[in-house]
Amino acid sequence: MPKVDLQAVPQTNATGYPEHLADVVQGRWYRRLSPAAGLTDFGASHVVLKPGAWSAQRHWHEQEDELLVILSGTAVLVDDDGRTPLVAGDVAAFPKNDGNGHCLINESDVDCVFLVVGKSVNGPCHYPDVDMHENGGGDKRRKTGERF
Repeated sequence: MPKVDLQAVPQTNATGYPEHLADVVQGRWYRRLSPAAGLTDFGASHVVLKPGAWSAQRHWHEQEDELLVILSGTAVLVDDDGRTPLVAGDVAAFPKNDGNGHCLINESDVDCVFLVVGKSVNGPCHYPDVDMHENGGGDKRRKTGERF
């Protein structure tokens, strides 16, 4: 049956960020839907942002388009253009290699839930506000190339 039992998909708040950059995403809980559904061409995740949580450090991908849909609650999209409120039903898209660093922040007092779709394997990722760069495959380093 094509219906995915969301409650059967493990939820985690794991992060590959170095400890000193991970505090803002501790309230981000996600479920990787693609593996559970047998999908291999793209990645999809169901994400819950607790009040005060960020989706990520502000970032942009060289080789990954991203699309997200707010399912419930509200968040503020923070990108190079400023701050944009997002509510249930809103869609945001981030073309690969556009250089527009982005993240969502839940500034409300209730959970924000969204679906995000992108590549299942990420290439280089840039973090304009912090001393971090990812070469791909989760290898996060300082912008100088030095390991954390």
